[in-house]
Amino acid sequence: MSSSSIPAPPNPRSSIAEERANPSFPVRELTYWIDGGRRMTELKERIMLELERDPLWRVSDHPNLTLAETRERAMSKIRRLADLATSRPLEETMARMSIISVVDPGFWTRFGVHFGLFFGALQGQATPSQMAYWMDKGALSMQGITGCFGMTELGHGSNVAGLETTATLDERTDEFVVHSPTLTATKWWIGGAAHTATHCAVYAQLVVKDQCYGTKTFVVQLRDTKTFALMPGVNIGDLGKKMGRDQIDNGWIRFTHVRIPRSHMLMKHTKVTRSGEVIEPPLAQLAYGALIQGRVSMVSDSANVAKRALTIATRYASVRRQFGGSGSAGASETKLIDYPIHQYRLLPLMAQTFAMSFTAREVTASYEKLMGELGDLGDAKGAAADNVIKNLKETHATSAGLKAFCTWMCLNIIDQCRQSLGGHGYSAYTGLAQAYSDFAVHCTWEGDNTILMLQCGRYLVATALDARKGQPLPENLSYLRGAVSATGGLSGYACKGDSAEQVSSLDTLKSAWSSVAANAILNAVRDFEAGLGKGLSKDDAYEFSSASRLHAARMHTYTYLLHRFAAQVDQSLAALRPVLTLLAQLFGAHSAVQHSGEFLQSGFYTGSQIETLKGFVSLACSEIRKDAVSLTDAFNYTDYVVNSPLGRFDGDVYEKYFELVTSLNPAKPVPYFDSLIKPLLERTDETEAGPELEIDEE
Repeated sequence: MSSSSIPAPPNPRSSIAEERANPSFPVRELTYWIDGGRRMTELKERIMLELERDPLWRVSDHPNLTLAETRERAMSKIRRLADLATSRPLEETMARMSIISVVDPGFWTRFGVHFGLFFGALQGQATPSQMAYWMDKGALSMQGITGCFGMTELGHGSNVAGLETTATLDERTDEFVVHSPTLTATKWWIGGAAHTATHCAVYAQLVVKDQCYGTKTFVVQLRDTKTFALMPGVNIGDLGKKMGRDQIDNGWIRFTHVRIPRSHMLMKHTKVTRSGEVIEPPLAQLAYGALIQGRVSMVSDSANVAKRALTIATRYASVRRQFGGSGSAGASETKLIDYPIHQYRLLPLMAQTFAMSFTAREVTASYEKLMGELGDLGDAKGAAADNVIKNLKETHATSAGLKAFCTWMCLNIIDQCRQSLGGHGYSAYTGLAQAYSDFAVHCTWEGDNTILMLQCGRYLVATALDARKGQPLPENLSYLRGAVSATGGLSGYACKGDSAEQVSSLDTLKSAWSSVAANAILNAVRDFEAGLGKGLSKDDAYEFSSASRLHAARMHTYTYLLHRFAAQVDQSLAALRPVLTLLAQLFGAHSAVQHSGEFLQSGFYTGSQIETLKGFVSLACSEIRKDAVSLTDAFNYTDYVVNSPLGRFDGDVYEKYFELVTSLNPAKPVPYFDSLIKPLLERTDETEAGPELEIDEE
C-alpha cells in the first residue's frame, strides 16, 4: 500500500474546536432561555459542580458495580440529599433533582419514591390535621419514616379501579383491616419496599358495611422503625434484578388482615366517620390532581435525558472521521456530521428535543397554576369550581398524552443516538446502552403509554362532541376553531403555494398539523358514533373506536408540541429566533414527512408539496449542522453529567475512552484458566479429542 493512501491520524480536539468557531447565535443566551433565566443556569452549574466534587456521587464506575453494590451506593446518598431537601429552598431542590435524574436515574427514582410518591400522596390526599401528624412523625425529613407507594399489584397496573387489595372498616375497634385476598392482589413493583420503607401509601378498595366505595389511600406501617422487623401480617420480598435502575429496591408486599387506625386513611377528599358514614367529595375529579404531577415531571425528564443523548452523539459525530477524504497524502477522512445521511439521522432528533424541552416548561407552568387553583378552591361550588374542573380535565388529558408521546420519543432518541456511535455505542462505558435500559421503564410506569394515549383520545372525542353542542373549546384544542367548519367537517384549508418557503413556513406547518389533528379527531368521533349506532354502550363505543382514538391522540400531541414550540420561538430574543425558528420548522416538517399520508388525506398538502417539504428537511438539516455542536453546548451539561468519553466537551474521545476502559478493567490472571481453559486445551482422551483427520487420496 502506498503512503499516499494512508489518511492523517485524527485530531479530535481540533475537530470539535472547528465546530465552535462561528455559531450563528449567542450560545450562552440560548442556555439562559432553555433554563428559564440566567439565575437558574448559574444555580444548575453550582449544583453540577457540587455533585462532581462529592466522592459519594462518583458515577464513572457504575457499569462495573454488582446489584448489591449499586443499591448500597444509592442508599449512601439518601441521608445527604434528604438533609439538603429539607434545608434548602424548594427551587434549588427541584433543580438538583432534575440534574440527578440525568446523572443517576436509578437513585433519582429511589429518592423520588419517598419524596415524590409517598410524601406527594400525603400532600395531595391528607387533611391538614393528618398532614401535621405525619410531618411530626418525620415524613418530610425521613427522620423516623421512609415511605413507598403501594398502587400496582401483580394482577393490576393501569386499571386502578380494579385493584383487589381491600381496606375494610371494623366499626367495633375503629380500625381498617387491610388485606390481600388473592395472589394477584399482591402489591408488585413497589419501589423501596424490599429494603428501605417503613411505611406505605397503600391503594385499596374502601369497604364499609359490606359496600365498596372504590379505591382510596391508606398509610400502612410495614416495619418497626427501631428494629426494622416486619409488622404482624406484612410479608415482603425482593423483585431482584431488572432491565435498569437497579439502584431502586423494588419489592412485593402481601397484607394478611393488617389493622391500622381509621385516621390512617387519607381523608382530604372522601371521609369515613367513627360511625361508618362515608362522605364523598362533591367534586370527585379533584383526586385526579395527584396523578398529574408524575406525568408532567416525565415530560421534563424526557427532554433532559434526550439532551444528554444528543450531546454525546453530536459531539462524537463531529470528531469521528470515516471514509471520504481527497485521497491525497495526509488527507483526513470525512467527519460523520458532514455526511447528509448522518445529519438526517441526528438533527431531526435535535429538533424533537427542543420541542419537548419548551413544551415541558409550558405544561409545568400550567400544572403549577392548576394546583394553586385547586388549593384555593376548598369546598367552593358553582362557576368557579366548574372552571377549575374543566382545567383539571384538560391538564389531565394533556399530561397523559404528553407523558406517553415524549417518553416514546425520548427512548427512540436514546437508541438512535446509541446506534449512531457504531460499535462503541454497545459499550457500557459510552453512556447510552445503560441510558436506554434505565429510561425504558418510563413507557410503562405512571400509566402504560398506550392506555394514557387512549385516555387522551377519549378526552378529544368527548370535547369535540361538546363543541358540536356549542361548548367552548379548551385552550389545548383551540386550533380546531379554524380547522373544523361550521358543519362539523374539515374547513378545507390547504397550502396555497408550492415554493419551499410557502410549504415549510412555521405558520403553514402549524395550520397543516391543525388540519391533520382535526381530521384524526373527527375520524375518531365518527368511529365512536358508529359504535353507538351499532347499539353499543358508551364505554363499548369508546373501545370500538380505540384505534382511531389512539391515532387522534398521537396527531394531537404532535400538533400541541409544534404550537408550544412556536410560542416559545415568538417569545425568545431576536438573536435566538432564526435558529429556533429553523428547529421548529424542522420538527414540524420532518414529522409531516414521516406521516405524509395524513396530510394527503386531509387535503392540506398535495403530493408535489410533500416532495418539496422533503427537500426542505434536507436543507434545514444542512443549515442546522453548522450549529449542531453549539446547540448541544447550549444544553450546558458538564462532562460529569454527560458521563461519556465520547461526549466530552474538548473532543478528546479516544484517549479518555481508552483510559476509562483500561482503568476499570485492569489486566489480571484469568480466574478460570486452571479450572476450565487449561483442561480444554490439554485434554488428550481419544474420545474427547475425536478421531484423527484422514485425507482422501486420489
